[in-house]
Amino acid sequence: MTEAARKLRDTYDIVPGAPLYKKEFGFYCIERWQEVDGLSTDADFKELFDYDDEASFKLGQLGWCEAAFFPAFEEKVLEDRGEYEVVQDYAGRAVLCFKGRRSGFMPEYLDHPVKDWKTWEENVKWRMDPSTPERFEAIKNRVPKAIEAAKEGQMIVQGLIGGYMYLRSLIGPEQLLYMFYDQPDLILDCTKTWFALADRIIEEHQKHVTIDEIFFAEDICYNHGPLISPDMIREFILPFYAQLIHNLKARQIDQGRKLFVQIDTDGFADPVIPIYREIGMNVMSPFEVASGCDVVRTARENPDLVISGGIDKRVLAQGPRAIDEMLERVIPPLRERGGFIPTCDHGVPAEVSLANYQYYRKRIVELGG
Repeated sequence: MTEAARKLRDTYDIVPGAPLYKKEFGFYCIERWQEVDGLSTDADFKELFDYDDEASFKLGQLGWCEAAFFPAFEEKVLEDRGEYEVVQDYAGRAVLCFKGRRSGFMPEYLDHPVKDWKTWEENVKWRMDPSTPERFEAIKNRVPKAIEAAKEGQMIVQGLIGGYMYLRSLIGPEQLLYMFYDQPDLILDCTKTWFALADRIIEEHQKHVTIDEIFFAEDICYNHGPLISPDMIREFILPFYAQLIHNLKARQIDQGRKLFVQIDTDGFADPVIPIYREIGMNVMSPFEVASGCDVVRTARENPDLVISGGIDKRVLAQGPRAIDEMLERVIPPLRERGGFIPTCDHGVPAEVSLANYQYYRKRIVELGG
Protein backbone atom coordinates (compact mmCIF):
# COMPACT_ATOMS: atom_id res chain seq x y z
CA MET A 1 0.00 0.00 0.00
CA THR A 2 1.35 3.44 -0.90
CA GLU A 3 2.02 6.03 1.81
CA ALA A 4 -0.72 8.26 0.42
CA ALA A 5 -3.23 5.42 0.40
CA ARG A 6 -2.40 4.61 4.01
CA LYS A 7 -2.90 8.25 5.02
CA LEU A 8 -6.26 8.41 3.30
CA ARG A 9 -7.44 5.13 4.82
CA ASP A 10 -6.33 6.32 8.28
CA THR A 11 -8.43 9.41 7.69
CA TYR A 12 -11.49 7.38 6.79
CA ASP A 13 -10.89 5.16 9.84
CA ILE A 14 -10.81 8.35 11.96
CA VAL A 15 -7.42 7.56 13.52
CA PRO A 16 -6.77 10.22 16.18
CA GLY A 17 -3.68 12.32 15.53
CA ALA A 18 -2.99 10.84 12.10
CA PRO A 19 -1.36 13.21 9.60
CA LEU A 20 -3.93 15.00 7.47
CA TYR A 21 -4.28 13.92 3.85
CA LYS A 22 -3.28 16.84 1.61
CA LYS A 23 -5.43 17.76 -1.39
CA GLU A 24 -7.60 20.57 -2.73
CA PHE A 25 -11.24 20.83 -3.79
CA GLY A 26 -10.60 22.71 -7.04
CA PHE A 27 -9.59 26.01 -8.57
CA TYR A 28 -11.19 29.07 -10.18
CA CYS A 29 -8.01 31.13 -9.84
CA ILE A 30 -5.52 29.61 -12.25
CA GLU A 31 -5.95 32.21 -15.01
CA ARG A 32 -5.39 35.00 -12.49
CA TRP A 33 -2.32 33.27 -11.05
CA GLN A 34 -0.89 32.95 -14.53
CA GLU A 35 -1.66 36.52 -15.60
CA VAL A 36 -1.03 38.42 -12.35
CA ASP A 37 1.32 36.22 -10.34
CA GLY A 38 3.36 34.72 -13.16
CA LEU A 39 2.50 31.10 -12.48
CA SER A 40 3.94 28.85 -15.16
CA THR A 41 1.43 27.05 -17.32
CA ASP A 42 3.52 23.93 -16.68
CA ALA A 43 3.47 24.26 -12.89
CA ASP A 44 3.27 21.00 -10.95
CA PHE A 45 0.64 21.70 -8.29
CA LYS A 46 1.53 18.58 -6.31
CA GLU A 47 5.11 19.80 -5.88
CA LEU A 48 4.26 23.50 -5.60
CA PHE A 49 1.58 23.09 -2.93
CA ASP A 50 2.78 19.86 -1.29
CA TYR A 51 -0.23 17.69 -2.05
CA ASP A 52 -0.19 13.97 -1.39
CA ASP A 53 -0.15 11.44 -4.21
CA GLU A 54 -3.52 10.30 -5.50
CA ALA A 55 -4.97 7.74 -3.13
CA SER A 56 -8.37 7.03 -4.66
CA PHE A 57 -9.56 5.80 -8.03
CA LYS A 58 -12.84 7.22 -9.26
CA LEU A 59 -15.23 5.03 -11.20
CA GLY A 60 -17.39 7.15 -13.46
CA GLN A 61 -20.19 6.55 -15.96
CA LEU A 62 -22.98 7.83 -13.71
CA GLY A 63 -22.96 11.60 -14.06
CA TRP A 64 -22.04 14.31 -11.57
CA CYS A 65 -23.90 17.62 -11.78
CA GLU A 66 -25.98 16.32 -14.70
CA ALA A 67 -27.54 12.99 -15.55
CA ALA A 68 -25.48 10.31 -17.29
CA PHE A 69 -27.10 10.64 -20.70
CA PHE A 70 -26.03 8.55 -23.66
CA PRO A 71 -26.17 10.07 -26.08
CA ALA A 72 -25.92 13.56 -24.63
CA PHE A 73 -28.08 16.32 -26.06
CA GLU A 74 -26.67 18.23 -29.00
CA GLU A 75 -24.94 21.41 -27.87
CA LYS A 76 -26.14 24.29 -30.02
CA VAL A 77 -26.94 28.01 -30.00
CA LEU A 78 -30.65 28.65 -29.57
CA GLU A 79 -30.63 32.45 -29.55
CA ASP A 80 -28.16 35.30 -30.13
CA ARG A 81 -28.50 38.13 -27.59
CA GLY A 82 -25.57 40.32 -28.54
CA GLU A 83 -22.96 39.92 -25.81
CA TYR A 84 -24.83 36.84 -24.61
CA GLU A 85 -26.27 33.73 -26.18
CA VAL A 86 -28.76 31.09 -25.19
CA VAL A 87 -27.38 27.62 -25.78
CA GLN A 88 -28.70 24.12 -25.38
CA ASP A 89 -26.17 22.26 -23.25
CA TYR A 90 -25.37 18.56 -23.22
CA ALA A 91 -27.97 18.02 -20.47
CA GLY A 92 -30.76 19.47 -22.60
CA ARG A 93 -31.07 22.74 -20.70
CA ALA A 94 -31.38 26.22 -22.20
CA VAL A 95 -28.56 28.23 -20.67
CA LEU A 96 -27.85 31.98 -20.88
CA CYS A 97 -24.12 32.62 -20.98
CA PHE A 98 -21.48 34.99 -22.32
CA LYS A 99 -21.06 34.60 -26.05
CA GLY A 100 -18.28 32.15 -26.76
CA ARG A 101 -17.75 31.34 -23.09
CA ARG A 102 -19.78 28.60 -21.45
CA SER A 103 -17.71 27.72 -18.37
CA GLY A 104 -15.87 29.36 -15.49
CA PHE A 105 -18.91 31.17 -14.09
CA MET A 106 -22.45 30.46 -12.92
CA PRO A 107 -24.76 30.68 -15.96
CA GLU A 108 -28.49 31.35 -15.89
CA TYR A 109 -30.63 28.29 -16.57
CA LEU A 110 -33.71 29.31 -18.53
CA ASP A 111 -35.30 25.95 -19.26
CA HIS A 112 -34.96 22.24 -18.49
CA PRO A 113 -35.77 19.17 -20.60
CA VAL A 114 -38.47 17.47 -18.48
CA LYS A 115 -41.80 19.27 -18.19
CA ASP A 116 -44.27 16.39 -18.30
CA TRP A 117 -44.59 12.71 -19.21
CA LYS A 118 -44.33 13.46 -22.94
CA THR A 119 -41.00 15.34 -22.73
CA TRP A 120 -39.62 12.79 -20.25
CA GLU A 121 -40.38 9.77 -22.41
CA GLU A 122 -39.68 11.26 -25.83
CA ASN A 123 -36.57 13.33 -25.10
CA VAL A 124 -34.90 12.04 -21.97
CA LYS A 125 -35.70 8.60 -20.55
CA TRP A 126 -34.23 6.61 -23.43
CA ARG A 127 -30.90 8.41 -22.93
CA MET A 128 -30.55 6.56 -19.61
CA ASP A 129 -30.90 3.04 -20.96
CA PRO A 130 -28.56 0.82 -18.87
CA SER A 131 -28.07 -1.59 -21.77
CA THR A 132 -26.54 0.93 -24.20
CA PRO A 133 -23.46 -0.95 -25.56
CA GLU A 134 -21.23 2.15 -25.56
CA ARG A 135 -21.49 2.41 -21.78
CA PHE A 136 -19.85 -0.99 -21.42
CA GLU A 137 -17.06 -0.16 -23.86
CA ALA A 138 -16.08 2.69 -21.54
CA ILE A 139 -16.12 0.31 -18.57
CA LYS A 140 -13.71 -2.04 -20.34
CA ASN A 141 -11.23 0.81 -20.68
CA ARG A 142 -11.56 1.84 -17.03
CA VAL A 143 -11.51 -1.50 -15.23
CA PRO A 144 -7.81 -2.42 -15.75
CA LYS A 145 -6.78 0.92 -14.22
CA ALA A 146 -9.13 0.36 -11.30
CA ILE A 147 -7.66 -3.08 -10.66
CA GLU A 148 -4.11 -1.68 -10.59
CA ALA A 149 -5.18 1.13 -8.27
CA ALA A 150 -6.77 -1.39 -5.91
CA LYS A 151 -3.51 -3.36 -5.79
CA GLU A 152 -1.78 -0.19 -4.56
CA GLY A 153 -4.32 0.13 -1.77
CA GLN A 154 -6.10 3.09 -3.30
CA MET A 155 -9.73 3.57 -2.31
CA ILE A 156 -12.08 2.64 -5.13
CA VAL A 157 -14.81 5.28 -5.32
CA GLN A 158 -18.05 5.02 -7.25
CA GLY A 159 -19.21 8.57 -7.87
CA LEU A 160 -22.63 9.41 -9.22
CA ILE A 161 -25.12 12.22 -9.47
CA GLY A 162 -27.31 12.26 -6.39
CA GLY A 163 -31.07 11.86 -6.53
CA TYR A 164 -31.91 15.51 -5.86
CA MET A 165 -29.20 16.92 -8.15
CA TYR A 166 -30.43 14.57 -10.86
CA LEU A 167 -34.06 15.69 -10.57
CA ARG A 168 -33.01 19.33 -10.46
CA SER A 169 -30.96 18.95 -13.64
CA LEU A 170 -33.95 17.39 -15.42
CA ILE A 171 -36.72 19.68 -14.20
CA GLY A 172 -35.19 22.79 -12.61
CA PRO A 173 -35.19 23.68 -8.90
CA GLU A 174 -38.40 25.72 -8.89
CA GLN A 175 -40.56 23.54 -11.12
CA LEU A 176 -39.37 20.47 -9.26
CA LEU A 177 -41.06 21.75 -6.10
CA TYR A 178 -44.40 21.93 -7.88
CA MET A 179 -43.91 18.57 -9.54
CA PHE A 180 -43.40 16.79 -6.21
CA TYR A 181 -47.03 17.66 -5.50
CA ASP A 182 -48.57 17.78 -8.96
CA GLN A 183 -46.87 14.83 -10.67
CA PRO A 184 -45.36 12.53 -8.03
CA ASP A 185 -45.70 9.51 -10.33
CA LEU A 186 -43.49 11.21 -12.90
CA ILE A 187 -40.91 12.04 -10.25
CA LEU A 188 -40.87 8.43 -9.13
CA ASP A 189 -40.43 7.19 -12.70
CA CYS A 190 -37.52 9.57 -13.18
CA THR A 191 -35.91 8.31 -9.99
CA LYS A 192 -36.54 4.64 -10.80
CA THR A 193 -34.75 5.23 -14.11
CA TRP A 194 -31.82 6.84 -12.26
CA PHE A 195 -31.69 3.84 -9.93
CA ALA A 196 -31.82 1.24 -12.72
CA LEU A 197 -28.90 2.83 -14.55
CA ALA A 198 -26.80 3.31 -11.41
CA ASP A 199 -27.41 -0.21 -10.13
CA ARG A 200 -26.52 -1.82 -13.47
CA ILE A 201 -23.28 0.10 -13.99
CA ILE A 202 -22.18 -0.40 -10.39
CA GLU A 203 -22.89 -4.12 -10.76
CA GLU A 204 -20.58 -4.26 -13.77
CA HIS A 205 -17.80 -2.45 -11.92
CA GLN A 206 -18.17 -4.82 -8.98
CA LYS A 207 -17.40 -7.84 -11.12
CA HIS A 208 -13.80 -6.63 -11.07
CA VAL A 209 -13.15 -4.58 -7.91
CA THR A 210 -14.44 -4.07 -4.39
CA ILE A 211 -15.85 -0.57 -3.93
CA ASP A 212 -14.69 1.36 -0.87
CA GLU A 213 -16.94 4.39 -1.21
CA ILE A 214 -20.12 5.47 -2.95
CA PHE A 215 -20.11 9.25 -3.44
CA PHE A 216 -23.40 11.05 -4.12
CA ALA A 217 -23.09 14.52 -5.69
CA GLU A 218 -26.25 15.90 -4.11
CA ASP A 219 -26.16 19.72 -3.64
CA ILE A 220 -29.48 19.64 -1.85
CA CYS A 221 -28.88 22.61 0.50
CA TYR A 222 -28.74 26.38 0.15
CA ASN A 223 -27.66 28.98 2.71
CA HIS A 224 -30.46 28.21 5.18
CA GLY A 225 -30.82 24.46 4.80
CA PRO A 226 -32.33 21.89 2.43
CA LEU A 227 -34.11 22.94 -0.76
CA ILE A 228 -36.80 20.31 -0.22
CA SER A 229 -38.44 19.08 2.96
CA PRO A 230 -37.25 16.11 5.02
CA ASP A 231 -40.48 14.32 4.07
CA MET A 232 -39.69 14.78 0.37
CA ILE A 233 -36.16 13.50 0.88
CA ARG A 234 -37.47 10.42 2.66
CA GLU A 235 -40.21 9.73 0.12
CA PHE A 236 -38.49 10.37 -3.19
CA ILE A 237 -34.75 9.88 -2.57
CA LEU A 238 -33.76 7.84 0.49
CA PRO A 239 -35.53 4.58 -0.46
CA PHE A 240 -33.58 4.45 -3.72
CA TYR A 241 -30.30 5.22 -1.92
CA ALA A 242 -31.00 2.51 0.64
CA GLN A 243 -31.70 -0.10 -2.06
CA LEU A 244 -28.67 0.93 -4.12
CA ILE A 245 -26.41 0.64 -1.06
CA HIS A 246 -27.97 -2.69 -0.07
CA ASN A 247 -27.40 -4.12 -3.55
CA LEU A 248 -23.84 -2.81 -3.67
CA LYS A 249 -22.95 -4.40 -0.32
CA ALA A 250 -24.47 -7.73 -1.34
CA ARG A 251 -22.31 -7.88 -4.48
CA GLN A 252 -18.95 -6.96 -2.95
CA ILE A 253 -16.10 -9.31 -3.79
CA ASP A 254 -14.59 -8.63 -0.37
CA GLN A 255 -17.59 -9.01 1.93
CA GLY A 256 -15.57 -7.85 4.93
CA ARG A 257 -14.74 -4.44 3.44
CA LYS A 258 -16.39 -1.43 5.07
CA LEU A 259 -18.37 0.72 2.64
CA PHE A 260 -18.18 4.48 3.06
CA VAL A 261 -21.17 6.56 1.95
CA GLN A 262 -20.42 10.19 1.13
CA ILE A 263 -22.93 12.98 0.56
CA ASP A 264 -21.61 16.15 -1.10
CA THR A 265 -23.76 19.26 -0.74
CA ASP A 266 -23.09 22.98 -0.79
CA GLY A 267 -25.01 25.28 1.55
CA PHE A 268 -25.95 24.82 5.20
CA ALA A 269 -25.75 21.07 5.61
CA ASP A 270 -26.40 20.62 9.34
CA PRO A 271 -30.17 19.94 9.03
CA VAL A 272 -29.70 17.05 6.60
CA ILE A 273 -26.92 15.24 8.47
CA PRO A 274 -29.33 13.16 10.60
CA ILE A 275 -31.52 12.49 7.57
CA TYR A 276 -28.70 11.02 5.47
CA ARG A 277 -27.42 9.11 8.47
CA GLU A 278 -30.55 6.99 8.02
CA ILE A 279 -29.02 5.41 4.88
CA GLY A 280 -25.56 5.03 6.41
CA MET A 281 -23.83 8.27 5.45
CA ASN A 282 -20.45 8.37 7.19
CA VAL A 283 -18.58 10.93 5.05
CA MET A 284 -19.70 14.45 4.12
CA SER A 285 -18.34 17.43 2.20
CA PRO A 286 -17.61 20.34 1.63
CA PHE A 287 -19.14 22.31 4.58
CA GLU A 288 -19.55 25.79 3.13
CA VAL A 289 -18.60 28.28 5.85
CA ALA A 290 -20.44 31.23 4.29
CA SER A 291 -23.67 29.27 4.75
CA GLY A 292 -23.09 28.63 8.44
CA CYS A 293 -21.22 25.32 8.40
CA ASP A 294 -18.54 24.86 11.06
CA VAL A 295 -16.48 21.67 10.87
CA VAL A 296 -15.29 22.04 14.47
CA ARG A 297 -18.90 22.02 15.65
CA THR A 298 -19.89 19.22 13.27
CA ALA A 299 -16.95 17.07 14.37
CA ARG A 300 -17.86 17.54 18.02
CA GLU A 301 -21.52 16.64 17.39
CA ASN A 302 -20.72 13.75 15.02
CA PRO A 303 -17.58 12.00 16.27
CA ASP A 304 -17.91 9.14 13.76
CA LEU A 305 -18.41 11.32 10.67
CA VAL A 306 -15.52 11.76 8.22
CA ILE A 307 -15.38 15.42 7.20
CA SER A 308 -13.89 16.91 4.03
CA GLY A 309 -13.75 20.63 3.28
CA GLY A 310 -14.58 23.32 5.82
CA ILE A 311 -11.85 25.85 4.97
CA ASP A 312 -13.38 29.26 4.30
CA LYS A 313 -12.17 30.17 0.82
CA ARG A 314 -12.94 33.86 1.44
CA VAL A 315 -10.40 34.06 4.27
CA LEU A 316 -7.57 33.03 1.94
CA ALA A 317 -7.97 36.37 0.17
CA GLN A 318 -7.46 38.31 3.42
CA GLY A 319 -3.81 37.48 4.04
CA PRO A 320 -1.59 35.58 6.49
CA ARG A 321 -3.02 36.92 9.76
CA ALA A 322 -6.58 35.91 8.89
CA ILE A 323 -5.38 32.57 7.50
CA ASP A 324 -3.50 31.82 10.72
CA GLU A 325 -6.48 32.69 12.88
CA MET A 326 -8.76 30.40 10.89
CA LEU A 327 -6.40 27.44 10.65
CA GLU A 328 -5.33 27.58 14.28
CA ARG A 329 -8.98 27.32 15.30
CA VAL A 330 -9.81 24.45 12.90
CA ILE A 331 -6.79 22.24 12.34
CA PRO A 332 -5.53 21.29 15.86
CA PRO A 333 -8.84 19.93 17.20
CA LEU A 334 -9.67 18.18 13.91
CA ARG A 335 -6.20 16.63 13.70
CA GLU A 336 -6.50 15.40 17.29
CA ARG A 337 -9.91 13.88 16.52
CA GLY A 338 -8.97 12.41 13.11
CA GLY A 339 -11.20 11.87 10.11
CA PHE A 340 -10.67 15.28 8.51
CA ILE A 341 -9.46 16.32 5.05
CA PRO A 342 -8.97 20.11 4.94
CA THR A 343 -9.87 21.66 1.60
CA CYS A 344 -11.50 24.89 0.55
CA ASP A 345 -15.27 24.72 0.85
CA HIS A 346 -15.40 25.05 -2.93
CA GLY A 347 -12.93 25.92 -5.68
CA VAL A 348 -10.24 28.45 -4.75
CA PRO A 349 -11.66 31.79 -6.04
CA ALA A 350 -9.82 34.24 -8.29
CA GLU A 351 -9.64 36.76 -5.42
CA VAL A 352 -7.03 34.57 -3.70
CA SER A 353 -3.50 35.53 -4.71
CA LEU A 354 -0.89 32.87 -5.37
CA ALA A 355 1.18 34.19 -2.43
CA ASN A 356 -1.76 33.86 -0.05
CA TYR A 357 -2.53 30.36 -1.25
CA GLN A 358 1.09 29.29 -0.87
CA TYR A 359 1.10 30.67 2.67
CA TYR A 360 -2.11 28.76 3.40
CA ARG A 361 -0.58 25.54 2.09
CA LYS A 362 2.57 26.03 4.19
CA ARG A 363 0.49 26.46 7.34
CA ILE A 364 -1.72 23.47 6.53
CA VAL A 365 1.38 21.28 6.24
CA GLU A 366 2.84 22.66 9.49
CA LEU A 367 -0.35 22.14 11.47
CA GLY A 368 -1.55 18.93 9.88
CA GLY A 369 1.59 17.04 8.89
